[in-house]
Amino acid sequence: MRTPVSRFRDVERQANSLQPAQCLPPCHERPNNMWFIKDACGIVCAVITWFLVFFAEFVVLFVMLIPSKNLIYSMLNGALFNSLAFLALASHFRAMCTDPGAVPKGNATKEYIESLQLKPGQVVYKCPKCCSIKPDRAHHCSVCKRCIRKMDHHCPWVNNCVGESNQKYFVLFTMYISLISLHALVMVVLHFLYCFEDDWTKCSSFSPPATVILLILLCFEGLLFLIFTSVMFGTQVHSICTDETGIERLKREDPTWQKISSWEAMKIAFGGPLSVSWLSPFTDCTCQKDTSDHVPVFPQGEIIEEDVIEIPLESH
Repeated sequence: MRTPVSRFRDVERQANSLQPAQCLPPCHERPNNMWFIKDACGIVCAVITWFLVFFAEFVVLFVMLIPSKNLIYSMLNGALFNSLAFLALASHFRAMCTDPGAVPKGNATKEYIESLQLKPGQVVYKCPKCCSIKPDRAHHCSVCKRCIRKMDHHCPWVNNCVGESNQKYFVLFTMYISLISLHALVMVVLHFLYCFEDDWTKCSSFSPPATVILLILLCFEGLLFLIFTSVMFGTQVHSICTDETGIERLKREDPTWQKISSWEAMKIAFGGPLSVSWLSPFTDCTCQKDTSDHVPVFPQGEIIEEDVIEIPLESH
């Protein structure tokens, strides 16, 4: 059986990283600041994601819909595809630029611990990497270089961690990408059938070889992203409903928190009772605690050296 100390260690922590990095003094962070991770791999992946969506837009509009003789078919499918693509990119932007639930850096001070008014005998844990007092279910991300509340995983495609405050946007992103991928695949199949029945030179404004190449590329992209994002969408919904993050499931440990029902977990993740706002990347998770609770103003002081701090018992 693992000790409580080992239970709360990060999945990234290895034996050679037990020495804490140089800790900076506490910084007072504002929750409204723009959040953006300066990671080269993540930025490249995010740019590729947007490029692929715009490539799909180009093929759908200029290869299939605009040259089509059926105006109603073109207008309906164009409006549907562009709406889903817009929502997908908006969800991606929100998932990328929303604080996932980062714990303030450098708050592992004696003064801050005293301000928490913990009970005697209670134990708190300090992250040796970002010198923060770790809340329950928080884990350190080696890419974001922060402890993240309810961290599920770090996703390079959104260049951010998926955590307590942005999981909704990540779920919406995977859902809308899977929908536009499915829609694109259906339109490619219908366009191929149309071109086989009609003259290839009349079914597209591009030459037949260019048309075939563009449609095959879009078909490959749509199939690949449909499988990938559908799996991610199902995994995220399962994590929310079981009230267990990807890291917690990976560690296979007994939950130390009080689990809630699947429906309550969904309402917390998506910001309230079931409504149209669940599908909108422009609404915030108002059902969660105010973000000001996540970034308390704590007294300045020296960073404590211990990784495990036990509140002393009161002397009689």
